[in-house]
Amino acid sequence: MSDDTPRTYAPLPDRPSDRRAAFHGHVAELIEFLGAEPPATTGPDREGEHEARSIVRRTLRAADAPPEGLFERLVRTAVYDPNPSFNRQFIEPAVRLYGRRRVKAALIDVLRTGTDEERAGAARAWYWTGVSVRYLDRENRVMTPESRAEVDSVADLGAEWQEAALREFVANEDLDVRRCLLPGLVLNTRRRPAELQDLVAEAVRIARGHPDAYLRDRVEIQVGE
Repeated sequence: MSDDTPRTYAPLPDRPSDRRAAFHGHVAELIEFLGAEPPATTGPDREGEHEARSIVRRTLRAADAPPEGLFERLVRTAVYDPNPSFNRQFIEPAVRLYGRRRVKAALIDVLRTGTDEERAGAARAWYWTGVSVRYLDRENRVMTPESRAEVDSVADLGAEWQEAALREFVANEDLDVRRCLLPGLVLNTRRRPAELQDLVAEAVRIARGHPDAYLRDRVEIQVGE
C-alpha cells in the first residue's frame, strides 16, 4: 500500500447473538424507570432497539432534573448495548448530567470487575466519553484553551484506562473482549510509558498471531499511528 492510499477501518464484527437479550431487558427497565411510554415495536429486533434508544434520549432531554438512581442505569444500559455507535445515546446524556470524570471512572470499574460481556461493552462505550476537541490551529494540533483544559481534566483517567485495557487485552482470551478493546489501545511504543513497553509488545504479538482476521488487520493499522 502506498503512503497516499487511504486506510480503511473494518467495523467491529457483530456481537454474539445470545448477548443481545440482556440489552433489551436493561433498556426496557430504564424506560420504565423514566416513566416513559415503551416502544410501539416489540420484540428483540433492531427496529425496536432504535426506538427504545430514541425514547430514552427524548425523555432525558425533556427532564427537569435526573431522578436518583439514573446514573447507574444509564451506564449499565450503555455497557450492554451491542451497537458501538448507538450506545452513545446513553453515554452522552450521562456525561452531560453527571460529568465526564464520573462516567469514565464507572467504565474503568466495569473493565476491571465486570463479566466478559460487560468488559466488552465498557470498551465500546468508552469511545463516547472522549472530549470533542476544538482547535486554534488544526494542522499543528493547537487546541483552544477550553479544549486543552477539558482534555487535561481527564488525562489521568485516560492513562488509567489505557493501562487497564492493555492488561485486559493481554490476559483475557475472550474474542469479543479483545475485538472491542483493540481499537482503543495506543500501540505506538513511542507514545507509551517505559513501564508498559513489554505489555504493548505482548499485545501486538497476540493480535498479529491471532486466528481472528479482524485482530490481525486492525493491529497493523494501529502500530504505526
